[in-house]
Amino acid sequence: MAEQVRIALPSKGRMEEETLNFLASCGLKVKKPNPRQYSAIIPALPDVLVLFQRPRDIPVSVLAGDVDLGICGMDTFAEADATGEALIIHEALGYGECSLVLAIPDNWTDMQQVGDLAAKTTPKPLRVATKYTALVRRFLDERGLHDIRVVTADGALEAAPSVGYADFIADITSTGTTLRENNLRAIEGGTILNSQAIFIGNRHALQTRPEVLAVTEQMLEFIEAYLRAEGQYMIFANMRGVSIEDVADRLRTQSELGGLQWPTIAPLARPGWWSINLVVAQNHLYKAVQQIRSVGGSGVVMTPVSYIFEERPERCRQLSEALEGTLED
Repeated sequence: MAEQVRIALPSKGRMEEETLNFLASCGLKVKKPNPRQYSAIIPALPDVLVLFQRPRDIPVSVLAGDVDLGICGMDTFAEADATGEALIIHEALGYGECSLVLAIPDNWTDMQQVGDLAAKTTPKPLRVATKYTALVRRFLDERGLHDIRVVTADGALEAAPSVGYADFIADITSTGTTLRENNLRAIEGGTILNSQAIFIGNRHALQTRPEVLAVTEQMLEFIEAYLRAEGQYMIFANMRGVSIEDVADRLRTQSELGGLQWPTIAPLARPGWWSINLVVAQNHLYKAVQQIRSVGGSGVVMTPVSYIFEERPERCRQLSEALEGTLED
């Protein structure tokens, strides 16, 4: 009997909420009967057990093989240096966008760029407080800032300079509001990493357990179908025409009426009338309606598209190639 496939999801904060909402939008709603439990199920994937973990623990668990799959931020994946047994399956889920930046006090008016930190005069070496010690140390070393001490810290890092256990910080920000409220600002050239939610998996499990690969590809199918459909609308309209070729020729002259590959054209019960339907991006809707009217169309109806499934998602192909390449090595 195949083992249960285990997937780790973030257990707290904005990342948990956004992940659950994202999966639900993809048709992979997570059902958590008891909100106090750290496990759940995905009814659409009955062989999958969901385990909730701290975001920073997820790449470590996937790397160790304690779970088979996971969703986390690129920031925690990079900090864990989880490459090797942990494989990035999808690098851009489209939510959880943020940046890891160096942020200095506003009153350091002589400091504008990262390189200026080398000239900052203090009684002791500069100290930077962060949760991302590996990424920050590497970033500073690459810029020749070897004398800056990296101080491990948790909690509200923004208070570190005012409290006095660090001179500046390196932390995650999405809007910069929290930094500004604490009299801090991101220094120019101080972006260490741009991050968003990613989908990862244990390489060995994907190679040796067909059930893990099958679940992964099913999840990729729905994720890709949902992401491809974002901002897309299905348009239905009626058109006068003497033949299907006549309608097709007129549609072909319009820039916004090509659809995904080509519009569907079908005869209506009334002679001389045809039904057309095609997919159009939201920001092109008005222009598409104008073009439909210009070639004899009317009765235009629009509805949002939930999913667009391809023949085979490109990332499924890329995953297969990545796994095959490792087996050959």
